[in-house]
Amino acid sequence: MDQQLLLIALAGFAASLVDGTLGMGFGPTSSTILLSSGLSPVAASTTVNLAKVATGIAGAISHWRFRNIDHRLVLTLAIPGCVGALLGVTVLANVNGATLRPILAALLLLVGLRILLRFSRPLPSGSHPGPDGNALDHDHDPDRLPDYRSVGVGAAAAAGGVTNGLIGAWGPIVTPYLLHKGLPPRFSIGSVNTAEVAVAAVSAGTLLGALGSGGISVSVVIAMLLGGIVAAPISAYVVRKVPARPLGVAVGGLLLLTNSRDLADWAGLGTIRWLLYGVAVVLVALAALYPRFMRADEPVPA
Repeated sequence: MDQQLLLIALAGFAASLVDGTLGMGFGPTSSTILLSSGLSPVAASTTVNLAKVATGIAGAISHWRFRNIDHRLVLTLAIPGCVGALLGVTVLANVNGATLRPILAALLLLVGLRILLRFSRPLPSGSHPGPDGNALDHDHDPDRLPDYRSVGVGAAAAAGGVTNGLIGAWGPIVTPYLLHKGLPPRFSIGSVNTAEVAVAAVSAGTLLGALGSGGISVSVVIAMLLGGIVAAPISAYVVRKVPARPLGVAVGGLLLLTNSRDLADWAGLGTIRWLLYGVAVVLVALAALYPRFMRADEPVPA
């Protein structure tokens, strides 16, 4: 048990380090490590979401103080997100863990690909990168938010709620969609992180109710939180010294390689698994070298 608690603390440390430097990735990173350590899918999701509630409240207060939140957008995200979370945790609590493991590994692999794609793009020159790898919009009027389609945003939030209930992945699903719709990074990240508190609370509360007397151990949650607390000041230093893009590529590569291994084990692949690993390595290399492939006169994607 002591070794498992150490691995869980490591998961909290790694996830908090990733989230603190990139603004996303807490759930996928910690879920990958927890599932690899032998924790059941239900226990892993419960632990991740309890930790996200605790850390998310502090983040939401910070975003509120810096006026990075649009309250209408938070509600638009939180309501369908909570509905999606209920669907995700219902599946998680009622399907055999052995059956779910390859499905969760595949979902985490797709999230890894999404993160890899997001951070393969170079930042616009002359701009300061935000925590999601995009340029911060310092000139945006804080009282004026671009129009967006509530139906599309609601659907993205519902999908993010489902994946959050299953593997703790909320930000990598919802934030890129809002950025694609033209919302400034400060409002996208602030509103998504604030709505995540409600989504994570619903996920954790529903899972704890489903677990009943076999609920998650308090020591497991404390280990996750302690690991995150230790990583907090380190991530604050790292985000000032290390560019966000290579860190994002590294996180995407970690998710690809780790979950490719889990899928290969599930499928009983022999030496063919090395071909799968090779494809993952090539994708990471292409993402890392993508800016070098662009012509000097080609406009940098926003």
